[in-house]
Amino acid sequence: MNKEDLKEQFQIDRRTLIKTGGAAGLAALLGTQVTSWGASEKPIKIGMVDPMTGTYAALGHSEITGAKLAEAEINKAGGVLGRPLQLFVEDSAGNPGTAVDKCSRLLSQNEVDFLMGTVNSASSLAVSQFASRHHKLYVCTGGHVDSLTGSDCKSTTFRTCSTTWMLTAGDFDLLYKKFGKKWYFITPDYAFGHALQADYTKQLKKVGGFVAGAALTPLGTTDFTSYLINAKATSPDVLCLLVAGNDLVNCMKQITQFGLDKSMAVGGSMMELEPLQALPQTARYGWWTMEWYWNQPKVPHVASFVESYKAASGGEYPSARSWFGYASTHAIALAVARAQSTDTDRVVRAMEGLALPPEVALKPGQAVYRAADHQLLSGMYPGEVVKGGKYPNLFHVAEVVPGSKIALPASVSGCELPKA
Repeated sequence: MNKEDLKEQFQIDRRTLIKTGGAAGLAALLGTQVTSWGASEKPIKIGMVDPMTGTYAALGHSEITGAKLAEAEINKAGGVLGRPLQLFVEDSAGNPGTAVDKCSRLLSQNEVDFLMGTVNSASSLAVSQFASRHHKLYVCTGGHVDSLTGSDCKSTTFRTCSTTWMLTAGDFDLLYKKFGKKWYFITPDYAFGHALQADYTKQLKKVGGFVAGAALTPLGTTDFTSYLINAKATSPDVLCLLVAGNDLVNCMKQITQFGLDKSMAVGGSMMELEPLQALPQTARYGWWTMEWYWNQPKVPHVASFVESYKAASGGEYPSARSWFGYASTHAIALAVARAQSTDTDRVVRAMEGLALPPEVALKPGQAVYRAADHQLLSGMYPGEVVKGGKYPNLFHVAEVVPGSKIALPASVSGCELPKA
């Protein structure tokens, strides 16, 4: 699909969204899109549940946009098995119960063949269980909790984003060698945050470091004052932030207001382009892990993907979340083509060991869905926020760490998939 085709299609989508208004308009638009295929060609349907509202709405928006771009590319190239691919999107609001309800609706009303999506790890676990009960392939785009492809793994679940272990291992050496071994954590109080803190703590103890303290914060926190006062009292070497989305934006703003960044290093497991863009310039700093970055001049196909995404999104640059949605949609299509079927068992087998082609992987090295636990192994991008940087040049990647180097072996992840 060329840039003009993409631009025309997505400009129509954006105009419709403005007319229908907000998240409800987006849901209506994405769920009822009319394709140019004939009525006799039964579409292959993917149901996507992602937050369009709430703390993680910006992250969900990027995943959906990436998925829609992949859908457009696949259909422009002739679809899958000679059939169009159709994406139905529902708003999970970042809530596990809502996510499961929306999955049930996608199955009963839209009769989808496959499921994908989620940002909130609790939602990811809930949807994984739902998909297993209903024997549907589910590709998790953005929920990182280790157990999803570990102790809670399901034969029908695959994951495109990294594990929490991979996120923490991506920049742990960088943080402790550069700043010290006394850490204080600001941790979201649910599965994602708990796993991140546990993973960092294991690595910290191995090098003789220690946890000075930790604050568990409710999802959607706007005032971090009391947590930051407690953090300051411990005088840590590293103030490690494990919050994400709007919570990260609010926390970083308040750290800057209190001047804590002047007396301690600030960093964490995961930085994303969406919160960086939302932050004022004075609150952009620290060392973090990215899971994908748009500026990779030496990696084939990345530049053309960036241009296609910009044309499709009104000038926005793709983030890791964009890539999650894009790669997951392509992965499902590749597995269906490989299986020559939409049968769940056949597509699951086709996904096992699937290596994303370079034009989809958009990373150096291989990106492979490991057969033993269904986790995608792909590289992490530790680095530093560019102080004074202007969008989209907001992050400097120090190195790309291969996923195979930092991922825990499947044998110790706790995953026990049934043998074929």
